[in-house]
Amino acid sequence: MLVLDDVDRGLIHALQVDARAPFTLIAEVLGSSTQTVVRRYRRLYARAGLRVVTLPTPRSAGVHQWFVRLTAATRSAHDLAVALARRPDTSWVRLTSGGTEIAAIIQTPPSGPDAHALLLRDIPRTAGITSVSAHYLLHTYLGGPTAWRGRVNVLDEDQQARLRAGRDTAGAEGPIPGPGAEPYLLTDADRVLLCALREDARRSYADLAAATGTTASTVARRLAELRARGALFFDVDVDPALVGVTVSALLWMQIAPAHLETVATALSGHEELAVVAATTGPTNLVAQALCQDAEALHTYLTRRLAWEAITRIETAPVLRTYKAAVTMRTH
Repeated sequence: MLVLDDVDRGLIHALQVDARAPFTLIAEVLGSSTQTVVRRYRRLYARAGLRVVTLPTPRSAGVHQWFVRLTAATRSAHDLAVALARRPDTSWVRLTSGGTEIAAIIQTPPSGPDAHALLLRDIPRTAGITSVSAHYLLHTYLGGPTAWRGRVNVLDEDQQARLRAGRDTAGAEGPIPGPGAEPYLLTDADRVLLCALREDARRSYADLAAATGTTASTVARRLAELRARGALFFDVDVDPALVGVTVSALLWMQIAPAHLETVATALSGHEELAVVAATTGPTNLVAQALCQDAEALHTYLTRRLAWEAITRIETAPVLRTYKAAVTMRTH
């Protein structure tokens, strides 16, 4: 297995701070050469599944997100997971619970005759599926634009500040509009640009201009505006095993509603968690735990999550990831 050193870890953290930071700036911040940083990026891309992708925020894209749990026969679960992962309206497809449950996030339009066709018609009619539960994703406390702390603990505050200062002032991400604010809604031209950036957030302005039929200066200005409006975010995906994670689990928690906000906010600060989100359903908070081993997960569950406000926890070990944000995993 590939072993990461300080340059590799620093590069991953730098991309999380600014996904489009020039390699020259990253090299300067890391105290390395540009050639070394480029070579390490290519190696991580080829051998560690490193991907830097661009995603619209759900509110700007005008979509709803559902956390879906599918139970299937073991012999058909793999094929079903692959089929879901290939769809453009899915993300985060994982096989859990002894190989009989698939967990995925599905994006649906808010209205229209086919708004919930996948949930109401296509999935229930699929052979091999024995049960389906859909949980509307209400609020994300950790995940998406917020990186897992297990891979952003390398660069110090000064190094991070230098990366942020290197952004074009107009291009810095603005705050994502809160629940009471009117979100910016993507135009058709915005969607074309985001489609070109979807699987590689580091595409050059020249490449993006060719893909969108505009000019490099137009693309740069438009991307800066979208970042400033909080209409998009960048996600950095890399194999967690490379940073010492051997056990991953989804935690479906039931929390007294009066304590939900307090508990979720506190959990979003736990280094063991990569995702914390409020949902509908019998469990109202879901989290993803990434731990060094089974003993570390046990310690986390019994010591750090032993709160009276958490009345129930269902732990579903993740056996395989088929799709992260937008990238399918082939291994």
